[in-house]
Amino acid sequence: MLEEVERWLTRRSWSAADRPLDRLLAAKEATGSTVSVVLPALNEEATVGTIAATIRRELMDGAVPLVDELIVVDSGSTDRTAEVAAAAGAKVVHRDAVLPRVPALPGKGEVLWRSLLATSGDIVCFVDADLRDFSAEFVSGIVGPLLTDPEVQFVKAMYDRPFVAGSGAGAPEMPVGQGGRVTELVARPLLNLHWPLLAGFVQPLGGEYAARRSLLERLPFPVGYGVELGLLVDALHTVGLDALAQVDVGVRKHRHQDGQALGRMAAAIYRTAQVRLARGHLVRPRLTQFRRGERGFLPHTTSVDTEERPPMIEIQEYAERRAA
Repeated sequence: MLEEVERWLTRRSWSAADRPLDRLLAAKEATGSTVSVVLPALNEEATVGTIAATIRRELMDGAVPLVDELIVVDSGSTDRTAEVAAAAGAKVVHRDAVLPRVPALPGKGEVLWRSLLATSGDIVCFVDADLRDFSAEFVSGIVGPLLTDPEVQFVKAMYDRPFVAGSGAGAPEMPVGQGGRVTELVARPLLNLHWPLLAGFVQPLGGEYAARRSLLERLPFPVGYGVELGLLVDALHTVGLDALAQVDVGVRKHRHQDGQALGRMAAAIYRTAQVRLARGHLVRPRLTQFRRGERGFLPHTTSVDTEERPPMIEIQEYAERRAA
């Protein structure tokens, strides 16, 4: 098993610099492929505009029209996310306006699932909307293998992920190895123990990845925080390890969650793994956390994300649009 992972790392791990933009554009024109970029967003007015503007300037409107469609799917922002994104050149779609006959559930995975019905590209690239110091290589890097290698179906970004200690301007950044806290404490142990073929992924929970629509439309989507782990595991079982790849895009800076939010994320990821390890006969889990109040520690219990959306190809509206 270790030898197989090491062979995969050699064959399917690249740097964004390995595929220059002119090569990608030539491959795109030769294959006739189209590319959609999706930014799932909830109250990201501080960063979504810069990300969208960079993609438009460097990958759409200039000399390298690599991206055909840039869509921000807003899941109910109460700030100026939609306005800022539109001003930067993105098409803004509200989550609830996509497939309105199916009541929306809260969660990132829900937004990504619905985005398949709101986009048309042969290749769909997901990018989190809270990135700082954004580089267009987050898009071109992970789209590249899909344009140049027909055997590749699913590509994750890998990167250094500095952690800002404290808050405010001037707070020191401390390297935290090759992943975030939930990655190292939950996702990586789960993958190594239960899906060791995926042990070579540096950032298994990263929100930047691209895949062929023909694969994504066949996968179920956990509606919440478990979506990245779920898609990765299901892609392995659907197309095999050699169809998966990763690309080094440098450094990823973003807003960090507090400890309790990370706890809820970890519970959802564990639940997603549990579902894939033992379908059925599972209780609906709840997570109790504690906050200090005036009279000591107070329990706060929330439900863990358990819902999953079916493969999009099974949705009538999507199938009809594809047929048309």
